[in-house]
Amino acid sequence: MSRIQAASIDVSYGDTPIIENLSVQIPDGQITTIIGPNGCGKSTLLKACTRLLPVHKGSITIDGRAVHEMPSKELARQMAILPQTQQGANGLTAYELVSYGRFPHQRAFGRLSRLDRERIDWAMEVTGTSEFKDQLVDGLSGGQRQRVWIAMALAQDTELIFLDEPTTYLDMAHQLEVLELLEKLNKEENRTIVMVLHDLNQAARFSDFLIAMKKGKVVKTGTSDTVIEADVLRHVFNIEALIGKDPRTGCPMCMTYHLLKEENENETYDHGYYSIAARA
Repeated sequence: MSRIQAASIDVSYGDTPIIENLSVQIPDGQITTIIGPNGCGKSTLLKACTRLLPVHKGSITIDGRAVHEMPSKELARQMAILPQTQQGANGLTAYELVSYGRFPHQRAFGRLSRLDRERIDWAMEVTGTSEFKDQLVDGLSGGQRQRVWIAMALAQDTELIFLDEPTTYLDMAHQLEVLELLEKLNKEENRTIVMVLHDLNQAARFSDFLIAMKKGKVVKTGTSDTVIEADVLRHVFNIEALIGKDPRTGCPMCMTYHLLKEENENETYDHGYYSIAARA
């Protein structure tokens, strides 16, 4: 089942087309990760799904309704987004920032209700941020800040959460901390998670469903076993990769790789469904 669907969409930045004739479905109740090289349209797709960018052709729907036709507050009660670069937290405590997630549910005057405070407390508890709720966000570590922003998205109380590169600029321990939190939210709270990641091994380990993109098109979708394959990575990233198995999780793992000097011209892709011609 899929609540979020993109059908034959075109998305541009000004006069520059980024996504052309793309169709994809986001499975419910799973962690979906979008992978691909820089500039392929990963973040653009994420922003289009959450209406941060307009769609020039085609449609994106949630439960059959076009997202661009939904009132902003109604859409914000359906989905939350954590952008790649967070701004506007200067001088705010962690609690104050998380409270902003309740805006779509507030009535006039913006006062926090009892329910609002209950959801804020819950979001901070589940993300492990209650202990520094009175501290300024500016003074927190990178991992702590990222968890506070995720808490804000949770306080929004949506079933759909979109995150654009949530592990960027974090060290290995904090990356793992954030990804394990998202996994917990998915499994224990049944939240549908959609995110963009650059690390292929992290994507394979923490995702139920992968979307591989290149040049504004979907190349391959499916489980990590079907997407993290040498032929797929060769086409998408122009690398020759050795794929093994993670001894702890059993997930596919990119053991090593090297850059190809030129792409194989015999590769063919049709409407986002993966087919590779025989290599010469």
